[in-house]
Amino acid sequence: MARGGSATMAKPGGVRIVVAGDRGTGKTSLIVTAAVDKFPTNAPPLMPPTKLPLDTFADRVPITIIDTSSSLERRGELAEELQRADVVVLTYACNQPSTLDRLGTFWLPELRRLEVKVPVLVVGCKLDLRDERHPTILEQEMSPIIQQFQEVETCIECSALKRIQIIGVFYYAKNAVLHPTAPLFDQEAQTLKPLCVRALKRIFILCDHDRDGALSDAELNDFQVRCFNSPLQPSEIVGVKRVVQEKLPEGVNDLGLTLAGFLFLHSIFIEKGRLETTWTVLRKFGYNNEVRLSDDQLPSPIKQKPDQSVELTNEVVEFLKGVFSAFDIDGDGALQLTELEDLFSTAPESPWSEAPYVDSAEKTALGGLSLDGFLSEWALMTLLDPIRSIENLIYIGFTGNPSSAIRITRRRRLNCKKRQSDRNVFQCFVFGPKEAGKSALLNSFIERPFSDIYISTTKENYAVNVVDQTKGTKKTLILREIPEDGVQKLLSRKDALAACDIGIFVHDSSDESSWKRATELLLEVASHGESTGYEFPCLIVAAKDDLDPYPTAIQDSTRVSQDIGIEAPIPISAKLGEFNNLFKRIVSAAEHPHLSVPETEGGKSRKHYHRIINRSLTFVSVGAAVAIVGLAAYRVYAARKNTSS
Repeated sequence: MARGGSATMAKPGGVRIVVAGDRGTGKTSLIVTAAVDKFPTNAPPLMPPTKLPLDTFADRVPITIIDTSSSLERRGELAEELQRADVVVLTYACNQPSTLDRLGTFWLPELRRLEVKVPVLVVGCKLDLRDERHPTILEQEMSPIIQQFQEVETCIECSALKRIQIIGVFYYAKNAVLHPTAPLFDQEAQTLKPLCVRALKRIFILCDHDRDGALSDAELNDFQVRCFNSPLQPSEIVGVKRVVQEKLPEGVNDLGLTLAGFLFLHSIFIEKGRLETTWTVLRKFGYNNEVRLSDDQLPSPIKQKPDQSVELTNEVVEFLKGVFSAFDIDGDGALQLTELEDLFSTAPESPWSEAPYVDSAEKTALGGLSLDGFLSEWALMTLLDPIRSIENLIYIGFTGNPSSAIRITRRRRLNCKKRQSDRNVFQCFVFGPKEAGKSALLNSFIERPFSDIYISTTKENYAVNVVDQTKGTKKTLILREIPEDGVQKLLSRKDALAACDIGIFVHDSSDESSWKRATELLLEVASHGESTGYEFPCLIVAAKDDLDPYPTAIQDSTRVSQDIGIEAPIPISAKLGEFNNLFKRIVSAAEHPHLSVPETEGGKSRKHYHRIINRSLTFVSVGAAVAIVGLAAYRVYAARKNTSS
């Protein structure tokens, strides 16, 4: 494999190589010899920026080499050049061990201090002057530096006088930018890095058209043509498989080259310095230098109004159902941890291993994700981070148009006018004072056992699940818990409530102070919605119904509900598992966004004011119309009178 040209990711201006190191280590002689293929007898103290001839390398990438001075008075210029570098070449003199020591004690730490985050080559110059009586093994000599400084890409020795490995220095420097080792290969362990393995596994699966776990001769040839624009001869395919089988018997079977063999081949390419082969493959399949899908493989940033949301299309939901079935190896109707890890083994990492996705969906008794839980996680990720959702869809095998994977819902204010929401996924903000039972409600929604132990919520939490409606339809409901201490921060943004389809206000029905604080929050949030134009339906939830209510609970709740025009509090008990169809009622209220919208005194006053203004404008309009009609009638009358006289 791997004949033909290679794909690169060169910058428009080419590769900028900055050469630095102690005085007298051979920096300038190295640059001059590379540029003119001749050792300078009188090298200048400092070379101006030097361009290598375009035909120096087969890929004709422009190379600019920057010489630097290590003098204290030019330290500022040195720092500027290092920070503009695409790659840094640090030199030491092979006949001066102290200059090698200085790389670890000064130069490499200095690059870190300057936050120079580019590949580094360590280059030993003046190889011809090394004392032959004290031979050294380069790998042993460089091992401590490579272990301590992972940014060191390659170590090489050269001689400008003897013209040994001079062009090789800049070849490796160029490749460190265009085909870097660090993202692909662990030099210390001598193995492919996990990100590289995951990317190559995805490529292997995409090329395994018949899904038999091996690349046949025809599939290998298709892969070769796609990546390198030239077919393999039958004898070459036989040769490739023979090499793999000799070193790794399980790398080839009766069906062709296995995944293990495919990965082994790339290990060989990298170990032999042919990184451009693996990088060409990765870039042909859309990967960037971080071994992730490049931006051009993903949709542009999604343009949506604050009160619009993003959902997966039916096509993608059906695709995900197929993926679920394919990875449910034991057929138990759930994806266990190992099955989920296998599913995401072609992505850089599992997208659900951290907040807000971890533990946000219902799990089975054995810790697996049911189909509803699996689809719920995707719905949550698509709502919160649609580009990341699409990216992971591509990683797990979705080959359709990325833009067709999602749909943007109608604006919520348009849903209010139409008196019906077009959404399949609803986001519910859960407000309430401390110890009201918000977290217990979220836990119950995803079938977690009730706990009497109170843990204060300090950050927003999510719970997501599918809710079966009475007419057989399914909607996805996302509960977003807002800590009491986080309400003010939330409301500091004008469009903070735009994403909220419905809000619920939870209070401890046995505690009068909890009720009072919940109503304060309700009025505060509702007022913000009225003033910003992002009003939404609200429900009051009387939690801990297993406890005796405080004495005036019924009168208080009736009065507040009637005053603001919403439904009376819904009693629930997470401890007893009694929820009064709460989740269905939440979805039903969200589906009809024009109902159950609270109206505060301030909101009523504003509406009353607008009605007066509108009446006044109507009166003025009618009066003006009467005046115009009267004037027109008078003119007709006057004209007739003049005619008759």
